[in-house]
Amino acid sequence: MRECSRISRRAALGLTAAALPLSTAAAVSLSTATPAAAGDPAAVGGERLAGAGVQVRGASGLPAKLTARSWLIADCDSGEVLASFNAHRRLAPASTLKMLFADTVLKKFDRTQRYTVKDADLADIPAGSSLVGIKPGLTYTVEQLWQGVFLRSGNDAVHVLSHMNGGVAKTVAEMQAKAADLQALDTHVVSPDGFDHPGQISSAYDLTLFARHGLKDADFRGYCGTKTADFPAGGKKTFQIQNTDRLLTGAWGLKTYDGLIGVKNGYTSNAGNTFTGAATRGGRTLLVTVMHPAEGSNAVYEQTAALLDWGFGPGRSAQAVGTLVDPLSEGGAKVSPASGGKGDRAAADGSGSSGGPSTGRLVEGAGGTALLLAAAGFLVVKRRRRAVAAAAMAEAAAETAEPAAEPNEPGGRHRR
Repeated sequence: MRECSRISRRAALGLTAAALPLSTAAAVSLSTATPAAAGDPAAVGGERLAGAGVQVRGASGLPAKLTARSWLIADCDSGEVLASFNAHRRLAPASTLKMLFADTVLKKFDRTQRYTVKDADLADIPAGSSLVGIKPGLTYTVEQLWQGVFLRSGNDAVHVLSHMNGGVAKTVAEMQAKAADLQALDTHVVSPDGFDHPGQISSAYDLTLFARHGLKDADFRGYCGTKTADFPAGGKKTFQIQNTDRLLTGAWGLKTYDGLIGVKNGYTSNAGNTFTGAATRGGRTLLVTVMHPAEGSNAVYEQTAALLDWGFGPGRSAQAVGTLVDPLSEGGAKVSPASGGKGDRAAADGSGSSGGPSTGRLVEGAGGTALLLAAAGFLVVKRRRRAVAAAAMAEAAAETAEPAAEPNEPGGRHRR
């Protein structure tokens, strides 16, 4: 069973306050994380995405050796999902969750703003974290801190920015609210850096939503596509940092992927390897998320590249099996528990639902009895989400085989 890292008492209290409570009974009775069922609020984007197994139509030739536990490929501009496998399966996201952190915090500070790091800013970083090398007493620009986040997946940079934002607990709460706005309902945030914590989960569908939203921002796009940067070392000295995205840099024996524009990779000994990548060819931009392949650390990139090749080739004839929904704040239609599994984009009023009227319709269409029914429905949904999070915890605890350690990760314990 995985050991939880030590964090400060203040950080632990903050993370506990920000996290949704989990059902102990559910953790005992459920042993595996499962795809969201049709009608579940997490079945966003169409009923085919709610099902298990490969979803594709109108095209053949998918890569034969895809060992990931979950994957998805979508058109970035249209939002059409071209193919998927267990799109809504809840799994540990590792540092790909930093995309949601950026979606939440990136626009709050001007990139030229300067900040002098305090000891307290680094006090609650989990032991074993990946670090870019931030030192207390040194002054950094916001741009340099974001380079530390995107290039080196530095948890120290994440925590400094979180403290600038009002603290870890506040940032976690804002990230959860941002996930709700993006309709990333599979995601439960416990820490802003993606590090292993009980109950911290996401899905290939949600990670793709985070990437698509982030790539609309020029700064996000610029940071995730930066290969190298000079980072302050104190005084007038600097040292070079390199992006850990191997399809971008061609590291560890991999070739760079033609047209790649980002986005974010992740690894922990519990989560395994995760990656969301985006590439543009012939005026078309595709997004691919791959979570937890069975093989070693290069497999997540190799399988991403294979899916991108398919999307730019045989996948051009694919008919959508679902859609990446728009954020609520940008006019996206809200997916209700009843309508989440029906159609590519559920109507805000619950029309077309196969599972009965939505909570909104009940409130609008009746009086006190309807309000009671709506409240009961809310409790059922809330309990279901708790049970799913608990199931993911149980599955993580049951994992005994760790992925192969990378050369710079002794024992596979270095977190990214």
